[in-house]
Amino acid sequence: MINMQNQTINKTSRRDFLKITSLTGGGLLIGFNFFGAETETPAAVSGTTGLAADLEFNSYLSIATDGTITIFSPNPELGQNIMTSFPMIVADELDADWNKVKVLQGPIDSKRFDRQITGGSGAIPHSWKRLRVAGATARYLLIAAAAKRWNVDASECTADNSFVIHSKTGKKLSFGELAEDASKITAPADVPLKDPKNFKLIGKAVRNVENKNIITGKPIFGSDLKRDGMVIAVIKRPPAFGSKIKSVDAAEAKAMPGVIDVVTFKNNVAVIGKSTWAAINAKDALKVEYEKDASSSESTADHNKRFNDMLNGDTATVRRKDGDVDTAFKNAAKVLKAEYQCPFLPHSPMEPMNFFADVKEDSVELIGPTQVPGSVVNSVARLLNMPADKVSLTITRLGGGFGRRLQTDYALEAAELSSIIKKPVKLIWTREDEITGGSYRPAVKYRFEAALDDKGNMIGYKLRGAGMGAGNSVRENNFPSGSVDNLLIESADYRSPITTGAWRAPITNFLAYAEQSFIDEVAVAAGKDPIQFRLDLIQKAKTSPAGKIGYDLDRMETVIKTVRDRAGWGTKKDVSQGFSVYYSHNSYVGQVCEVMMKDKKPQIQKMYVVADCGIVVNKGGAMQMVLGGVVDGLGHAMYSKLSFKDGAVQQDNFDNYRLIRMKEVPPIDVYFIDNGMDPTGLGEPALPPTGGAVANAIFKATGERMRSQPFIEESVFSNMA
Repeated sequence: MINMQNQTINKTSRRDFLKITSLTGGGLLIGFNFFGAETETPAAVSGTTGLAADLEFNSYLSIATDGTITIFSPNPELGQNIMTSFPMIVADELDADWNKVKVLQGPIDSKRFDRQITGGSGAIPHSWKRLRVAGATARYLLIAAAAKRWNVDASECTADNSFVIHSKTGKKLSFGELAEDASKITAPADVPLKDPKNFKLIGKAVRNVENKNIITGKPIFGSDLKRDGMVIAVIKRPPAFGSKIKSVDAAEAKAMPGVIDVVTFKNNVAVIGKSTWAAINAKDALKVEYEKDASSSESTADHNKRFNDMLNGDTATVRRKDGDVDTAFKNAAKVLKAEYQCPFLPHSPMEPMNFFADVKEDSVELIGPTQVPGSVVNSVARLLNMPADKVSLTITRLGGGFGRRLQTDYALEAAELSSIIKKPVKLIWTREDEITGGSYRPAVKYRFEAALDDKGNMIGYKLRGAGMGAGNSVRENNFPSGSVDNLLIESADYRSPITTGAWRAPITNFLAYAEQSFIDEVAVAAGKDPIQFRLDLIQKAKTSPAGKIGYDLDRMETVIKTVRDRAGWGTKKDVSQGFSVYYSHNSYVGQVCEVMMKDKKPQIQKMYVVADCGIVVNKGGAMQMVLGGVVDGLGHAMYSKLSFKDGAVQQDNFDNYRLIRMKEVPPIDVYFIDNGMDPTGLGEPALPPTGGAVANAIFKATGERMRSQPFIEESVFSNMA
């Protein structure tokens, strides 16, 4: 098990790194660029020389004389396994003893780092080669140092388990013994990387480095933070979007035990207390009167009307147009049309929003869970009119994010409160705050149309998306684009006072469900097997493509055929099967859902999942991400919904906002395609196709299409909500 050292370097100086890793006694230090347009050649120096100088790199790998290997991971960890996978990549190329590797949380440096975020399933793809080059460079230098000491050719030496071994004599030296000598050798511009078939760690299941800390309750999350002199803040927020404070009566709240102060700022009323319990109780005692503005009439019925107006209007933006769509539909033997709609959703992370801020006259200290540390630092600096280099940020582990912690609002609230009350403060959001005052997955409605010829071939395809706050609610270059000669894809968008933002697998989390459900409708209308119908479309795109194809046809075809075969598609008589496939974040995921009728209601029995994300770094972590994505996609498609009335959310906690329950999670069979390609995204791609596979299986079992989420509200599930 890797030795996890939960520390943060707040500056990128070599001096700071040396102090924390105990390299001042000697050893090998390699500087390399985690970020940037190109993968630059790493540079190596001794841990005992030039302490006052900073290497012009933003990341470091060190090997101490005791053999300890240290790297730091700059990206926030929210459960996606980065802090385990990053060092695994380095250790494999280095041929290191995994038990001697430790990882530090990297520094926040928005000037040097161009992607110090966790989002978009991009951390591993972005850093894959950089990490490999860093490990391979260290291995090269260590082997060169051993060869020089033995006076042999380096080609006669190999590295294994933190030793360099001379193949002819069997002599060996540990990395720690060689580290200082290796630091005096110049690294070449291009070191050879391993053939993937020789990986020893990569592809194996390795336990998350923080499992023990999490299980034993070690304070590693933002909510755990305690500081001398720290006060607790909770905020009473407006009850509806589009409403503002008219008056505040805080007398009763201020008189309650443990309450320090009540502060009104912007459109919020904050209670400052000695404890979370005292602050929450006092918040409930506040008497705040609100008034509404003209935009506060946002209700679910209003949204539906606006969506219909956009679907029927003439102001949509054309995102893609191939061929002569009008003629194709005019001459079609059959035309199909269907509309699919999805509701708003909160993110519902296990750990609600929280942040610590200590604002002083000439500096700011921030501590908390965020997916975008650089944005937090810069946003707070702008808010307080202070240079960004005066703002320090320590990233804690995140208790879930799903896109919510891509926002900076909760960190800004903490910083502003600290600046007002002149005290270090930890801001705590309640679950009700998170559900009713958060940033939501936007609602959307899609209209699909398909034109079939007399042989059941799709000769025309239309899609119009009516979204809210997303700008473009479609993915115009995804499947089936490129396989239909006459195609029109449009989007329309409107702005609302209801705040929306990225939600796990933005746009595709609901587009995939709608798109894949409609393609099934078309296949059934054409009298063709749904999977073969898609394979025929892919073959059409291969032989006579229509315009740009934004996905790899061969990889998608392989995923489709593999999940088809693993699920025994069409060979089982006791279950109804539904299929879905989707490309997102440069990865491909195909799914088959199996449903049985029990007590005249459909019940999900099993899910089959096949993923192509290139080389899988950590098999255990990858498996968990896929399983989590499927459960997330299934639960939200089946059960979850936010509705609005006069700008107010109608659900405020888990007693009336439905999430999936453990007993409702079916067995999930997961398989990864091993094609040897560089890794692509995995944190999000397993979620988008889930809703479509489930909806199509329910149709096969019941004959009813699930055209609106959550499915539990449809008649086939009556009395199950």
